Amino acid sequence: MYESDGSIMVYWHAVHTPEGATAAAVFARGIAATKSHYICVGSSTGSILVFNIPPKGTNITVSDVLEEHREPITDIACDCSEHKGCIADLVTADDSGVLCIWKSGEDFKLIHKISSYGSTCSSVRMWSGMIAAGYGNGQIQMYDAETGAMQVEVNAHGRWVCALDIASDSGKLLSGAEDSFVRVWRLSRNPESNAIEVEHSHTECVTDVQVCGAKFCDPRGNAFAVTGYDLSEIIRYIQV
Repeated sequence: MYESDGSIMVYWHAVHTPEGATAAAVFARGIAATKSHYICVGSSTGSILVFNIPPKGTNITVSDVLEEHREPITDIACDCSEHKGCIADLVTADDSGVLCIWKSGEDFKLIHKISSYGSTCSSVRMWSGMIAAGYGNGQIQMYDAETGAMQVEVNAHGRWVCALDIASDSGKLLSGAEDSFVRVWRLSRNPESNAIEVEHSHTECVTDVQVCGAKFCDPRGNAFAVTGYDLSEIIRYIQV
């Protein structure tokens, strides 16, 4: 962990390395900062390390290790919106497709554990009490963070969904996949039933590129950037 300008490394943590010639190396995958002073980092063992970040100084400590997953962690996301009424604010995903929804704090509490649907959950995002999960079968599934119930299933892509992002100010959802397509969706809730609704807004084809990274460039979602497998460029798109 570094100072915000990247100039000084203030903390490092050595993950446990198993012994034996056939033991696989342990690596970190998935990171998210909660609204409180914690940073969660996933690992290939399925554990999630919770780091306590002090308001001042560099006395960073491992305050908890979450052991609910049995497969390597693929992604972690936190709900940093001002949504009220839902105590769940963190979601973690693993290689088997299991999702765990948590309430962060001094004692992290498991709120819901969503069973696998038979496909890896490769990317997950959380916003305003909604959870967007992208899967290896090309689907995006939307969950209600408060109840853990799946409310929307979208056949979004023809191949593996590699990246999701949500524009915090508008609720736009960005998805990128190995099928070379990047799509923008609009997330909302029905004012009468409070059910999650997803509307397709825009599609871009990145010709001959297996998209592996996609992210909005501003909180409104008026621009986004993508990159692809074996591509040394970042391509930026602007809404006009």
